[in-house]
Amino acid sequence: MTDNIKVAFYGCGNFAQKTRIPNVLKTGAQIVGLSDTNVESLKTAKDQCPSAKIYEDAHQMLKDEKIDVLYSIVPAFVRTDIEITAAQKGIHIFSEKPQVMEMALGKKIETAILDSDVLSTVGVRERYRPLFQEAREWLKGKKIVHARFQSISGLPPFEPASWWDEIDKSGGSALDWGIHATDYMRYLTTMNIKTAQAFYHHPPEYTLPLSSSIHYCFSSGATASLLFVKTAGEVGSQGMPAGEPWFKFFCEEGVLSIHGYESLLVDGDLLYEAKPFDPWEEQDRVFIEAVRNRDTQGLLSDYSDGLHSLGPVLAAWHSAKRGGEAIDVESFIEQ
Repeated sequence: MTDNIKVAFYGCGNFAQKTRIPNVLKTGAQIVGLSDTNVESLKTAKDQCPSAKIYEDAHQMLKDEKIDVLYSIVPAFVRTDIEITAAQKGIHIFSEKPQVMEMALGKKIETAILDSDVLSTVGVRERYRPLFQEAREWLKGKKIVHARFQSISGLPPFEPASWWDEIDKSGGSALDWGIHATDYMRYLTTMNIKTAQAFYHHPPEYTLPLSSSIHYCFSSGATASLLFVKTAGEVGSQGMPAGEPWFKFFCEEGVLSIHGYESLLVDGDLLYEAKPFDPWEEQDRVFIEAVRNRDTQGLLSDYSDGLHSLGPVLAAWHSAKRGGEAIDVESFIEQ
């Protein structure tokens, strides 16, 4: 057992400051290094952990500091070889999703992690939420026919306000939340995705697509659809019209509906009502404890598994660019 876990952050923006940094500090781990190219972000993050050293160059941080865990929180489009270098130095890896924007880099990082025998996980925090665990339990043994996810949000801007509004950097909602939706479908059904296809409607005057329709075929032959729509109409809370579920799982035995983070219904009847829960805090606690005890039993994902949630979404993006061509997901991941 290693009691004094030393953590470094690669990426110290708003998300890290509000979630991952406070959560790691709660575990009793020591944050020894902070790296970001944004000096203001570094200053704000250092206020949270005054003893940490700050770096604009993450490679220099890895060289100078004795680190047990690296939290990689930078946007996927700027990731290069930092996680590879960290893994080769024996540093355990927390990779916020999306892990990468190109599968080739993801496979290189995966190889470094596996060859170095370090622990890893990916920021698919909702696996830890009791509501999704209850849904997984109900679906166990069921004959799944089709899974559906929908997200409806406001119109995108005409001019980008940040990198998020640039489709080639962020991938838009279909990538950001598409990874979550895809991962939870995989986790709840315990099935991988065999084929991906997608169609995007992206009028040139908008920064991001107004609709993204993704279609999957699971390894069992069951199908799935993910729909992302942007509209000026009423979207309700949590990205869906009032009363409509995020997820629906159609099974031969009945229909499971997941309503936000609040409840599960089976054929319209209440199955489970959730209590307040922080999946970010739980995931960070479990990962630090896994490193501390060198025990992966509580981890619900690792870097390799994360690529099998990212791969279908990136394959769907490529499909949309090719007019809806069906793409074999396993071949796409292993390219």
